[in-house]
Amino acid sequence: MSTWRKGTWRRAAGGLLKMAARPVRRAQGRHGTVLEAYRGYGSRQEIFLIGRVFRQSRPEKVAEDTEIRAALRDIGRRIRRRRVAGVAVVGRFAGAESRVFTDRDGYFRITLNPRQLPSEDVAWHPVDLVVETEPPIHGRCEVFIPTSRCRTLIISDIDDTVMHTGVANKLKMLWRLFVADAESRIAFPGAAAFYRALHSGADGDEGNPMLYVSRAPWGIYDMLSTFFAMHRIPAGPVLFLREWGLSWKRPLPRRAEDHKRALIGKMLAVYPDLPVVLIGDSGQHDPEVYARIVEENPGRVRAVYIRNVSRHAGRIEDVERLARAVAASGSSLVLAADSVVMAEHAAGIGLIGQGAVAEVAAGQDLGAPAAEIRTVTAEGLRQLLADEPDAPPSLVVEEDGAGAAQGPAPRRA
Repeated sequence: MSTWRKGTWRRAAGGLLKMAARPVRRAQGRHGTVLEAYRGYGSRQEIFLIGRVFRQSRPEKVAEDTEIRAALRDIGRRIRRRRVAGVAVVGRFAGAESRVFTDRDGYFRITLNPRQLPSEDVAWHPVDLVVETEPPIHGRCEVFIPTSRCRTLIISDIDDTVMHTGVANKLKMLWRLFVADAESRIAFPGAAAFYRALHSGADGDEGNPMLYVSRAPWGIYDMLSTFFAMHRIPAGPVLFLREWGLSWKRPLPRRAEDHKRALIGKMLAVYPDLPVVLIGDSGQHDPEVYARIVEENPGRVRAVYIRNVSRHAGRIEDVERLARAVAASGSSLVLAADSVVMAEHAAGIGLIGQGAVAEVAAGQDLGAPAAEIRTVTAEGLRQLLADEPDAPPSLVVEEDGAGAAQGPAPRRA
């Protein structure tokens, strides 16, 4: 094996070890029983948050240690980490209190109904937490509550929607998920500016709730927070679907099943008065899940934006179903590999300001040719997707073909 290949595999192995050790390094310096709480979300009537309680061994200090050896020891600490099941956790917020118990994996979920209504002008609110051990462990997390200025609920996938992970290609996905750190991960061109525009809304100060879902493990939570901050992507609760369950007896991830749809359904129930925008990609199950959401919530979804990253026949069928559901609901589906196409459509229906489109365009490769935007019917979608194997087209699916045309439409300047 060549020196270059040995070096590549050594870096890959080191990256895998660092990923596996990351959740332990986050708690470095802490040992014994640890409280780990994640950002939550809610309304002035109800808030929701999740966290975990576990026991962690004391970190070892070894002189002249290598990075790989330190990572191996931290992985050992993570494997030896013991979930604390059945312990009471108390959450207090705005005069309300809830006492719950951790599940068999040490996770706890708290729902609180505020008695003293939080300020309508503040979005992020602290929640006090106490683990009833001896001595008790105190902690705090933040929950997002929309202000009175909010107009739209934004629900977005992360993988291959905000951040390039290659979920359509399993090997690329594993490499980018497990090896790359926040600094080396790639945001889709213009995506950060588009999300800032959606958060600000058409009026520029709406502060719309941004809720993110992912199939990734809880272990990359800190990495994603760093990634979002680096690219100035509006913060929001990151709601993962599963804990990968790293242990000697259970080294493989648990199945996500229908948790994504259930999470989105809960979000919609928490904000019943806000219309919703769904953002995802064509590489996995977003079209399938979003079609169900649109069908189950007629008239609620203002637009669906799907980043076109896959040409697999099965995915085309799922996109077709989504297109029919969206068209039947009177909403719009935008299928595009180009963030500017999404931004132009969002500006056209009043989700973002017209000036925000230029900022999104500035984040993209100015040397790339402008994308052609085609307006089609749901019935005409399959043929267009099948006829253009080289590059995914940018398409807007309209209700009953209103204004639809099979040819390209000129792009706005």
